[in-house]
Amino acid sequence: MTLKKNIIYTINVLLLFLLFSCSKMDDYKNIYQKNGPIIYPGKIDSLKAFAGKNRVMLTGLFTSDPKITKYTVYWNSRQDSIVVPVKRTKNVDTVKTIISNLPEGIASFEVRTSDTEGHISIPVNIAANVYGALYQSSLLNRGISDAAIQPDGSALIIWADVNKDAGVKFMHIRYADNNDKTHDTLVVSSPTAMVTRLPNFKIGKSLSYRTAFLPEATAIDQFYTDYQSRSVKADVTKLYISNTGPFTRGAFDGNRWGILAAPWVTNATVINHSGYGGYATDSGGSLVMESGWSGSPNIINGKIYQTVTLPAGNYIFQVNNYTEALDPVYVVVASGNTLPDISSLSTALSFKRFSSKLYTDEVIQVPFTLTQSQAVSLGFLSTMQSGNQYWRVTAVSLLSN
Repeated sequence: MTLKKNIIYTINVLLLFLLFSCSKMDDYKNIYQKNGPIIYPGKIDSLKAFAGKNRVMLTGLFTSDPKITKYTVYWNSRQDSIVVPVKRTKNVDTVKTIISNLPEGIASFEVRTSDTEGHISIPVNIAANVYGALYQSSLLNRGISDAAIQPDGSALIIWADVNKDAGVKFMHIRYADNNDKTHDTLVVSSPTAMVTRLPNFKIGKSLSYRTAFLPEATAIDQFYTDYQSRSVKADVTKLYISNTGPFTRGAFDGNRWGILAAPWVTNATVINHSGYGGYATDSGGSLVMESGWSGSPNIINGKIYQTVTLPAGNYIFQVNNYTEALDPVYVVVASGNTLPDISSLSTALSFKRFSSKLYTDEVIQVPFTLTQSQAVSLGFLSTMQSGNQYWRVTAVSLLSN
C-alpha cells in the first residue's frame, strides 16, 4: 500500500470513529440528559453503623445541599429498604435510623439521598455485625472465686478474672440484709483482681447475680446471662452449736477422763473408763473415744453428738481430728434428736469416715443441705473392738455455704 493510500485509509477510519462517537453522544444526551445534565444530590457524610441485638443503628451527617428531603437505606441485597424523611436546617444535620428484625451475622447497607426534584445521590455503603441468639447462647456468667462472710458482717465476693476483650460490662447482684431488705447492686466490671463487698449480708442466705455483656465497644444493646444463685460461706458456729473446742467437761475423774459438758450427749458405751469417757484432757480438752488400753471395754455403736435446729440452707460440719483408730470412725449429720447405729448409717443426711491412715491429723468437712428448718444431730459414731484404739477431736465448727 502506498503512502497516499495509507493516509486516505487513516482519515476514513477517523471520520467513521467521530461519526460513531457523535452518534453515541447524541444517544446518551437523548436518554440521560434529555432535560439537561445529570444532577447528584449531596450524599450522606460520616456514615457509621453500630451493632445491636438483631438490629443496627445507622448515623450520618448532612453538611451541604439544602434541597435533600429524604434518604433511602437498602439492605438484604437491595431486597429490603426504608425511606427516612429529612428536614434540613442551615446547620449541619445529624440523622439516625435503626434497622430492626435483622438476622444474626454481617449486614451490608447502601444509603442514597434524594432532593426536592427527585434526583438521587451516589451510594454510600457500610457493613455492621448483627448479634442474636447464637451470641447469647455463648455467654457465661462471670465466675466467683470465693464468697464468704467477713468479721464485720459483710459478704466479700472475689471475682474470677476475665479477658479484657470478653465484653463483660457489669454484674447485677441481688441479696438480702439482716433486716430482710432486698438490695439490687450494680457492680461495674474490671478484668482482674476484682472484689465486691456487700454490707450487712444475712447469714445463711444466697446471693443471685447476672452478667451484662457488650459484644462491641460501640454496640447499642447489652446482652445478659440468666440469674444464677451463689451461696456465701459463713462461720455460723456460735449461732447454733456450742462447746466446740477446746472442750469443757461436765464431770471429771481428777486425772485424765471426764464426760463432755452439755450440749454434747455421750452414750453409755463410750463412758468406759470407770464411769467416765468421751472427754480427755489431751490437747487442752478433747472429745475422745478410746478402747483396749488399760483394760477399757470395746465400744459398740459409740455416739457423741449434739442436737440443734437449723434453718433451710447449705451447711458444712467441720472437724479437726487425730486418729489411732483401727476400726471406722464416722462424722455424721442425721435428722432428728440422735445418731443412727452403724447398721443404719445410710439413713443419715451425710457422713464421712476418718482417714484410714493412722497417726494422722486432718480436717474433715461433711456438707449437707436442709430444704426446711429442722432438728439435726451432729457428731461421731464408731464401733471399736479391734484392740487398742484411740481418736480425738480438738475442735468442731459449722459453716453455712
